[in-house]
Amino acid sequence: MSAFQEYFDESHQLVRDSVRRFVEREILPYIAEWEEAEEFPRELYRKAGAAGILGIGFPERYGGSYEGDLFAKVAASEELMRSGSGGLVAGLGSLDIGLPPVVKWAKPALRDRIVPEVLAGEKIIALAVTEPSGGSDVASLKTRAVRDGDYYRVTGSKTFITSGVRADYYTVAVRTGGEGFGGVSLLLIEKDTPGFTVSRKLKKMGWRCSDTAELFFDDCKVPVENLIGVENAGFACIMANFQSERLALALMANMTSQMALEEAMAWARQREAFGKPIGKFQVLKHRLAEMATQLEASREFTYRQAAKMAAGKSVIKEISMAKNFATDVADRITYDAVQILGGMGYMRESLVERLYRDNRILSIGGGTREVMNEIIAKQMGL
Repeated sequence: MSAFQEYFDESHQLVRDSVRRFVEREILPYIAEWEEAEEFPRELYRKAGAAGILGIGFPERYGGSYEGDLFAKVAASEELMRSGSGGLVAGLGSLDIGLPPVVKWAKPALRDRIVPEVLAGEKIIALAVTEPSGGSDVASLKTRAVRDGDYYRVTGSKTFITSGVRADYYTVAVRTGGEGFGGVSLLLIEKDTPGFTVSRKLKKMGWRCSDTAELFFDDCKVPVENLIGVENAGFACIMANFQSERLALALMANMTSQMALEEAMAWARQREAFGKPIGKFQVLKHRLAEMATQLEASREFTYRQAAKMAAGKSVIKEISMAKNFATDVADRITYDAVQILGGMGYMRESLVERLYRDNRILSIGGGTREVMNEIIAKQMGL
C-alpha cells in the first residue's frame, strides 16, 4: 500500500483535483509576473474563498468544509505548492495561522463577525508574534497591553509578519501580565485601530510575492471583547497553534523537494554531455536516487505525524523532528537540483532557482531549527 492510499481517500482526491484546477487556472499563468512584482492580487483571496479552498478544515457554520479532516488540508496545501511559489502559499494561507485561535477561543460575537468573511476571502487575517528583539523566544515578548476599563492600551512592535501589509485583522501576542510565558495573552486588533500603523513592505530573499511587514502599536485602544481566550493564558494557545504551523512547513518543505527533484530528473533526461543524457552518468544517477530516498523518508514521517495529530495524539517532539528533517532534506535537494541544472539552475526563469530561495525560510519560520532541537531534547528528558 502506498503512502497516498494509506492516508488519502476518495474525498481527499476530490479536494486535490479541485485545488489543482484552481492553481492551473488562476495562478500558474501569472505566477512569474507576480514573483517579479513581489505581490499577487488581493482578488485571489476572494477567488480562493469562492472556490472553497480557504475554508478547508474550518467549521461549516462559518463557511468552511472538511472540519477535522486534516488530510483534506494536507492535500490542498500540497496542490497549492504546485504553484511553485512558497510566498504565494504563505500569503494566501496566512489565515491558517491567524484564524485558528479566533475560531477556538475568541468570544462568540467576535468569532461570528470575523471568521465567515475571512473564509470567504473578503478579509485577510495575519498572526503577529515575532518582535524586533526576538522571534522564537515567545515567552520573552515585550509588546505590552495594559487594561484600562473596557480597553487594553497596546504599545510595542512586531516584525516579519506575513500578510502584514494588507491584512484587515491581526491575532497579536501581547504581554498583559508579568515576565515569562505566564503573562502572555492574545488580542484581535483591527487595522483601523487608532495608534496602529503598518510599515512598508519588507524586501526578502525569497517568498517574494508574499507581503511581509513591521507593525507598530502606539497606545492602541483595543476593546476587552477582543481578548482571545483567557488573559495571561495566551502562551498555551500560541504553542498549540505552532504544532499545525510546523506541520504546514514540513509539508511545504517536502513539496519543495518534490518539485526540485522532478525538475532535476527532467533536466537529466534531456540535457546531453559527451554524447549522452547526463542522467546516464552514474554520479548523477546515484545523486538522484539519494534525493528520492531522502524525500520518501521525509514525506512518510511527516504523514505519520499528521495521522497522529488527526487522531488527537500529542506529537510535540515528533512534529519538531519532522520539520527539521523535512527542511534539512529540502536544503540538500534544492541545492543538488541547482547543481544538476548548472547555469540554468541559477537563472530567475528556472523553477529550481525560486525553490532554492524560497526554501531557506522554512527552517527559520515557525520556530528555528535550533529551537526545534531544544524542544526535542526537552521532550527526551534532557
